[in-house]
Amino acid sequence: MQLFGSYTSPYVRHCRIALLETDLSCEFVESDTRTSAERSPTQKLPFLQDGERFLTDSCSILRYIREKANQPFFPSLQDYDDFCLTNTLMDSAANLFALEKDGVTPEQSPYLERQRRRIDTALDALAQRSLAQKAPYSDFELRLGCVLGWARFRDRFSFSQHPSLVEFYENLGQYEPFAQTSPPA
Repeated sequence: MQLFGSYTSPYVRHCRIALLETDLSCEFVESDTRTSAERSPTQKLPFLQDGERFLTDSCSILRYIREKANQPFFPSLQDYDDFCLTNTLMDSAANLFALEKDGVTPEQSPYLERQRRRIDTALDALAQRSLAQKAPYSDFELRLGCVLGWARFRDRFSFSQHPSLVEFYENLGQYEPFAQTSPPA
């Protein structure tokens, strides 16, 4: 089994954490946009190759890893919905990040201003969730931690105004698989 991705992607990081939690044998292949454009129909990372099985999204990769290790993927509908909310937060932040590299900012586009507001409202909602303070962590919580870590690493948004998210992130930082997959300094 091979997981293709970058060390800085929160989606890839979540898959790497799941692999560490399951002890499944997998080679991590550091990849870039050229590799994903050539090898994946989605032209994004991560993607996974396991024999004839080829998966092109972190969600299906996570499900595959959990099922292969006989672990639950989502314990409840609410956990899954919170995972989706976290993905929306990340998608909005990633859109802004990519477009700002091209010189396009929220001040120039009502759509991008909505993306910026979406980050704020998603953080407000996520700060109201009851979050684990120690392992085991759900896949929603792991995804949230990966997104918060990416936001700090890329200096994309602050969550310091939400003490519950700060405390959660600091506690998650003590979890070995999370710490072990931190982006390079």
